[in-house]
Amino acid sequence: MELLAESTDLNDYLKETNIINFSHPLIKEIITELFNEEQSEMEKVKIAYTFVRDEISHSWDIQSTRVTCKSFDVLKYREGICYAKSNLLAALLRSHGIPTGFCYQRLMIFDTPDKGYSLHTLNGVFLSSLNRWVRLDARGNKPGVQAEFSIDEEILAFSVQKNFDEQDYPIIYTEPNPKTIAVLEKNTNAIEMYKYNLPDAL
Repeated sequence: MELLAESTDLNDYLKETNIINFSHPLIKEIITELFNEEQSEMEKVKIAYTFVRDEISHSWDIQSTRVTCKSFDVLKYREGICYAKSNLLAALLRSHGIPTGFCYQRLMIFDTPDKGYSLHTLNGVFLSSLNRWVRLDARGNKPGVQAEFSIDEEILAFSVQKNFDEQDYPIIYTEPNPKTIAVLEKNTNAIEMYKYNLPDAL
């Protein structure tokens, strides 16, 4: 699939917002732990990606009711669903001038269409050394889910099953989809939110 950038201005993928807040003291603290001046761009992306994938728990996997949204809350509580984890990865990478956007898939929430669909969020990262975008999925691995950092062939958490009406959206957006942020902000129980309230399309 050919990836399409929503904006041709890479600066639009570097902006700080109240959701992607890399000036927050907690974010700045972890940035100093993860990164140093000797690391290449590629190394920084892999380190940040691996940290969010492995060190930030997916709320559903740990059956936590806590809902996180803003990047520093995701870091503070070390948990969140894919919408929240993608906010943190964007904050970490944008803090070091690495353009990072948001990509989406429409997937079955569980294993059959009758149980419903949801939007799944992953990140698009522009690697200047390659002069192209790559998609990375920091959802978090578990049995049956094995996403990896890869610049050649995508190794994402989920492969789209078009015969079940799942969909891969090609656009790399500059900001998180408003529906994903709204659902995080209005829900107070992550398990109930995950089962019943996630948006099912862009």
